[in-house]
Amino acid sequence: MSPAKVIVAGVGMIPFLKPSAAEPYTVMGPRAIRLALTDAGVGYEQVQQVYAGYVYGDSTCGQRVVYEVGMTGVPVINVNNNCSTGSTALYLARQAIASGMADCVLAVGFEQMAPGALAAVFNDRPPPMGKWMEQSHALQPAAPTTPMAPHLFGGAGLEYQQKYGATNATFAKIAEKARRHAEHNDKAIFREQMTAEQILATPTIYGVLTRAQCCPPTCGAAAAILVSEAFAKKHGIRSNIAIFGQAMTTDRPSTFEAGSMIEAVGFGMSKAAADQVYAQAGVGPSDIDVCELHDCFTANELVTYEALGFAPIGGAEKFINDGDNTYGGAVVTNPSGGLLAKGHPLGATGLAQCTELVEQLRGVCGPRQVDGARLALQHNIGIGGACVVTLYGTV
Repeated sequence: MSPAKVIVAGVGMIPFLKPSAAEPYTVMGPRAIRLALTDAGVGYEQVQQVYAGYVYGDSTCGQRVVYEVGMTGVPVINVNNNCSTGSTALYLARQAIASGMADCVLAVGFEQMAPGALAAVFNDRPPPMGKWMEQSHALQPAAPTTPMAPHLFGGAGLEYQQKYGATNATFAKIAEKARRHAEHNDKAIFREQMTAEQILATPTIYGVLTRAQCCPPTCGAAAAILVSEAFAKKHGIRSNIAIFGQAMTTDRPSTFEAGSMIEAVGFGMSKAAADQVYAQAGVGPSDIDVCELHDCFTANELVTYEALGFAPIGGAEKFINDGDNTYGGAVVTNPSGGLLAKGHPLGATGLAQCTELVEQLRGVCGPRQVDGARLALQHNIGIGGACVVTLYGTV
């Protein structure tokens, strides 16, 4: 039996903010849900399942958020998959529709973060990221105080630079583009412009990364309503945007056996997920019009161009310098400003990417609209690890 078509009926997100300026998750999450419900034209009483994503929070935060909108007794499943949490909730929601188990499902992601670099919450047990920390320090020894994520991703950028000769300026151009794209996104946290030279002049964090090349700790929420084709027809819901393909991958032995920081940050997971999605949909990288990819650091955006097939191995620098990652180029990447400029509230990011791409396919993004967008690719990765790639299209 072939899976049922999954329609993205409604999306919603709230502006992303610094921790000091944000509301609590119990306010942010419900706001995003109500926006998605209104956008879809459905009531919460029609929702049959809920998948709630967050990373920093106690058990059943999902129920705490959802109960502010309605208490109908439906299943509420809490999801935590590091930075890919929001898209993991989306993946599970799509599965519920595609399998025929449900006709109307809510995926919501939210995060109330603390200032500063990501840090472990529990210090009385083995850390899940322990093997990655061992790997990064074995491959590129650094001071014990070096934050884990910049060490991993900055190390991947340094490895790429050593292999293929990409300049520091090339990495900085990615952050410059992010700020330029975010200028017209009123939900982005960083909308002020910075040149590549200004970005390079910010303090060095690790390897190729300066501070302005690292995504900021952010609070926010986003949500999506997925429905079956039959449900949409029955209730008069617009059904012109569907999920054409989706895949979720986790690590393979190469993450630790390849002796590569690029592999350690999920290059293989990303490539495997993208390849599966292209095969499902019968399309290739050159068919993609717009992409929201996981640019937690400029180095990750650069290597992901190659993982997704937008550039050949070793060809990302030319891809960037030719302007193929922006308007007028091959594929407009992160028109929202991405994690670097829009912000990265961990549980909300995957659903914020979904929101941006659905709105791009609707043609309602104003000055940041990608002309003629018909196929949109989403890439969301979390170290530890999981990668979700989703392809949306107009029908």
